Amino acid sequence: MTNKQKRNQCKKVLKNLSKNYWTISTIVLAVLLIATLLTGGLTGASISPEEAGQNVLKFAKQQGANAELISTSDDGSLYEIVLSIDGQEVPVYVTKDGKTLVPQPIPIEPKETATAPSQPTPTNIPKSDKPVVEAFVMSHCPYGTQIEKGLLPVIEVLKDKIDFELKFVYYVMHPSQGEVQEQLNEYCIQKEQGDKFNSYLTCFLEAGDGPGCLDSTGIDKTKLETCTTATDKEFAIIENLNDKSKWMNGRFPQFNIHKADNEKYEVGGSPTLIINGVNAKVGRDSISLLNAICAAFENAPEECDTQFEAGQPTPGFGWSTTTSANNAAACGA
Repeated sequence: MTNKQKRNQCKKVLKNLSKNYWTISTIVLAVLLIATLLTGGLTGASISPEEAGQNVLKFAKQQGANAELISTSDDGSLYEIVLSIDGQEVPVYVTKDGKTLVPQPIPIEPKETATAPSQPTPTNIPKSDKPVVEAFVMSHCPYGTQIEKGLLPVIEVLKDKIDFELKFVYYVMHPSQGEVQEQLNEYCIQKEQGDKFNSYLTCFLEAGDGPGCLDSTGIDKTKLETCTTATDKEFAIIENLNDKSKWMNGRFPQFNIHKADNEKYEVGGSPTLIINGVNAKVGRDSISLLNAICAAFENAPEECDTQFEAGQPTPGFGWSTTTSANNAAACGA
């Protein structure tokens, strides 16, 4: 098979990808790697993660992929570039000289410990009798879902000893995945059917099946629709979704339910964790999150002695854990 025929085959595969995330990941990364080998790799040396991201995005589009750049981060020896391929997020790794794409890094040296340690507790968080915890996310951001999975066990333990609210970043990056409607639903469930919210979110974080979780957790759909309709009217959610002239940077629809709080805390992306009014730079595992929140009490309750299993939730949907403690990745414009 000639190189030209191989390229055409690559394009055909990319255009007919399944909507299943892991299928997309496997096929796209394999196709990009083949294309890289055919072209001799990307060029450039000592480039930044942002430059590497733009290069990978350009390269993916040249292969016929319907791609958008979601985020870039330094993953140690490689850069992690997250692309949206036909609405599904796919991580791609590239060497720091920008010359070689790597489908998935596989460590070959044994780790000294089997579990990742919790992250240092922030020292700049003011104390209060009842800490206020605000988590800003995008419902389909893999790093937003990651911190939600770390937070839920902590919320279940501390219950009404903290004032917790899930809030949303002022723009969405995954509209084709139904992020706008999902966030409207989550906002209203939390607001009006709060006793079912944690169960609903736990279900949603398993596979992103919002409609199925509405059924399985017994959400009152009539009450939900009344709330989402009123909320949409108040904040012009669907109007902003349909009017691309209002999209942030011409790419991302506005989602202004918590706009004032976004501006107050200078929220830039998902996730952003605010504890007692301060941006808390903390790990996304339950141990780190419990320690950070409990450090904000004037007098920590006995629930702060709860022991969680070590391990950080993986990004995206599903309740698996990882020993990796890289908390730099986020969804942001």
